[in-house]
Amino acid sequence: MKNFAGVMKEFDQEISALLESPVQQVKVTHKGISLCNKVLSNLKEQIDQQDFESVEEEIHFFKEVKPAVMSYLIYFTEVRSCEIRKPKAGVNFQIRFFEKEIKKVNKFFYRNIDFSHYMELGHNYLDHQLFTRNYKENFPFTPLVNYYQFPEFSTSHDMLWSKIKAMHKFLHYIRKALEDLRPGHNYFSPERKHPVLLWTSSKTALTELIYALYSDGALNHGAADLNTITTSFEDFFNVKLDNVYKTYSEIKARKGSKTKFLEELMVNLQHKMNKEDSI
Repeated sequence: MKNFAGVMKEFDQEISALLESPVQQVKVTHKGISLCNKVLSNLKEQIDQQDFESVEEEIHFFKEVKPAVMSYLIYFTEVRSCEIRKPKAGVNFQIRFFEKEIKKVNKFFYRNIDFSHYMELGHNYLDHQLFTRNYKENFPFTPLVNYYQFPEFSTSHDMLWSKIKAMHKFLHYIRKALEDLRPGHNYFSPERKHPVLLWTSSKTALTELIYALYSDGALNHGAADLNTITTSFEDFFNVKLDNVYKTYSEIKARKGSKTKFLEELMVNLQHKMNKEDSI
């Protein structure tokens, strides 16, 4: 089986550094697009040199590996388009602009609700049709997803899956843009009833938890990438994490237990259960 782990690890690190960089948004998008195109070209070249050894390997690549990169290419392309087209002055004009973008994204999700439902539930009974190139005679050359298309490097639905993943990232960008324009206004959950939760343990502990969930594939049936999980935790727990890759390296370098926080969780939960059972 082909091993893309090295390429993807390096890509994740570069993407993380890029997203955390303080440069202007437009410059970030240009760098991101260039990075994604470089990695996609690398992956395509590897496949051109040596094709997949099995159908399962092909499905894994077009369902998991390629969309992880392609989704960022689509995301950066959409963000760049927004940054170029948005009104240059007038807060109300800018707010209306981003609200229209939300409507477009919602329409996209509605049009593709069946496929989104199939993917997010973790189904695989159609994977041979959706994520192999045997069905490329029905290849949809549509402008909706025309970012980086080569029939020998695409299936009928890997591009659509990439765009679905990208639109989730894009919604986060829109939300942040709106919150910057009108601080304190929650555009996505105005009727939120749960209290604000603050992460009061260490950031290292949260990073350990994030990596545990990511490695287990516990979120979105394994489809959630590390950056998406990290961003979601930051939003939910009102915390800003530093470079999680650097923190993860420090966790791996521990001389004692490498999963100290997770072990403490397990011990405390077992203690609680044993205490309740003894009552």
